[in-house]
Amino acid sequence: MNLDEQQGVPEPSGDSPAPPQAAEGVSLDPLARVVPRAMFTGGNDVRLKRGGDELFPAMLEAIEAARHEIWLATYIFNDDPAAMRIAKALCDAAARGVQVKVVADGFGSRTKIAGLRELFRATNVGISVFRPIHRWWNWLQPGQLRRLHQKLCVVDGEVAFVGGINIIDDKLDQNHGWSEEPRLDFAVQVRGPVVKPIEQACKAVWTRAQLGEDFKEEMMALARAAEPVARAKRLLKRLRMPTLKAAKTKLTDLAPVRAAFVLRDNLRRRRTIERSYIAAIRKATTRIDLASPYFYPGGGFRTALRQAARRGVQVRLLLQGKLDYRIAGLAARTLYNELLAAGVHIYEYTPAFLHAKVALTDHEWATVGSSNIDPLSLLLNLEANIVVRDPQFNAQLREEFDRAFAASMEVVPAQAKRRLVEGALTRGFIAWIAHVYLRIAGATGKY
Repeated sequence: MNLDEQQGVPEPSGDSPAPPQAAEGVSLDPLARVVPRAMFTGGNDVRLKRGGDELFPAMLEAIEAARHEIWLATYIFNDDPAAMRIAKALCDAAARGVQVKVVADGFGSRTKIAGLRELFRATNVGISVFRPIHRWWNWLQPGQLRRLHQKLCVVDGEVAFVGGINIIDDKLDQNHGWSEEPRLDFAVQVRGPVVKPIEQACKAVWTRAQLGEDFKEEMMALARAAEPVARAKRLLKRLRMPTLKAAKTKLTDLAPVRAAFVLRDNLRRRRTIERSYIAAIRKATTRIDLASPYFYPGGGFRTALRQAARRGVQVRLLLQGKLDYRIAGLAARTLYNELLAAGVHIYEYTPAFLHAKVALTDHEWATVGSSNIDPLSLLLNLEANIVVRDPQFNAQLREEFDRAFAASMEVVPAQAKRRLVEGALTRGFIAWIAHVYLRIAGATGKY
């Protein structure tokens, strides 16, 4: 196994030197055997899409050409004109005999669920809600902090869409209304072997949502079944996320474009995306660009960034300048001085809301997905990223980063220090809230 595929990167404490790299096929990480790896396949076609203005036409084209089945999972499915064009295309596909399954998060889409059910009912579009929020006491149920944050769509098992873009107009924010400029966000359209695990993930999310809504009925059906054990095994198989098997081919021997589908699940894959980031950061030699609207990484992640900057890597973070959730923005700013002191460059994106969750290192590695660099994404939510190893894709994303940095404001150490002094009590309160929240979430000493 090529070490580029390893996910199990230990989280060092302090600023000790990065651990030495093992020879190919040998892992120095004791967790490598238990933490899933990013399993790359070759021969994929991966196309970067900026915002819904680029993503939605590609999705509509695929949906309109669908012959067999469509799976869609999203955090927000809105009812604005852009979203309704997607909804109508799904209805039209179902009307011509295509199996269409949609799963939306019960919190992100809570005000739109009733309308979607009504719209889809007459056309046989299946809709399921992941962890519904009907009443305030639903929040008292176990696991309600874990949300479906994935944005996935798979058509006929041939083409898939993965990223951070919800089914909502680029210029519309559910809390702040319409804006003149579109939010900055990205997704990818993929074809090739990497589509198969994406489709399996969609089916698993659908099944989990269905089971959550109809748990009593499913258990009764299981009890009445002629072969309950066999039925239970089939149910567990449908609930299972893609299985990651050891690759027999070295990463360097795979045909381009090499891509891997990386999940953050509530079970074994709890830190898979985080470790994928850390592995890439620790291997970087020239450049690291990372964009995340909600940025509050754990100690191991911050250490990797500091170490990279101190060994001469250009590290640039693109964070929110126009805040949609003030507490999240303030939490990120409590980390500014620590990172700036190590030589990390921080930019705040001000033209519009930042929603992109993308990163690249050097001239080959890149990732696009739904995972923020904060506890909700890294420890709780269901997330999905694509990791791409391809110079051309990296160069395309690099151009997007350079364009975004040019339109942003760089934070200088004096400014960060002044902010910290001026708002010391506020920052302290925010840091305390973040600490308490993380303890409740079960993060213990990791953050």
